[in-house]
Amino acid sequence: MQFPGHLKSFAKILQNTVTNLALFAPPTTTVKLPREIRTYNQNLIKSFTTMAEVTGLTNSEANELCKPAHPSTKDFIFNQTMLRIKDPRKSLPFYTGVLGMTMLQKTDFADGQFSVYMMGYEKPTDVPSDHSKLTQWAFTRKGALNLTHNWGTESDPDFKYNVGNSEPIDFGHIGVMVPDVYAACKRFEEQGVAFKKRPDDGRMKGLAFVMDPDGYWIEIFNANTVC
Repeated sequence: MQFPGHLKSFAKILQNTVTNLALFAPPTTTVKLPREIRTYNQNLIKSFTTMAEVTGLTNSEANELCKPAHPSTKDFIFNQTMLRIKDPRKSLPFYTGVLGMTMLQKTDFADGQFSVYMMGYEKPTDVPSDHSKLTQWAFTRKGALNLTHNWGTESDPDFKYNVGNSEPIDFGHIGVMVPDVYAACKRFEEQGVAFKKRPDDGRMKGLAFVMDPDGYWIEIFNANTVC
């Protein structure tokens, strides 16, 4: 069913509000809804609710949509996610000294005037010293992060990237599993890391969201307690 554009806009506002409430609002907090919702014509809201209930997929629907992997994909791996960064002088110390990653490879593209810093949770001693083997090794790692720097952005005081959690909302966050969320966050606080959510904020206890120098959200969690 197709809905008019103004109803789609209302649905997006409502969805974003509910998402933020679930993540960050303490149980006793009364949250003031956006002006667009508070002033919206009540009859229109009622008609929207009547027209359709907004729900996600059921488990069976999701399972039915997932197809068996083709035999030709048996050796595929998820190698990398790319984040654009403004200033590697800020981002590299954060991802190494704060989050504990290793720089696996640095590649400069002079024609395009950008550099790519491939980061990951690999032992520094495992990084090949033979440059001819480095690229093949780096591109067979799992879950690497490509920090991409377009030269010159660091010199523009007004330059910033849309990190996905302000309008237009799109990209969300990356996640880092740690042995002890509270111990990790204590250390982050000592290092002056910016928090979006501390472990005991809101309803979702025991996990946190920190922000990198560009403002990208990073979920900090422990696999034994996240569920």
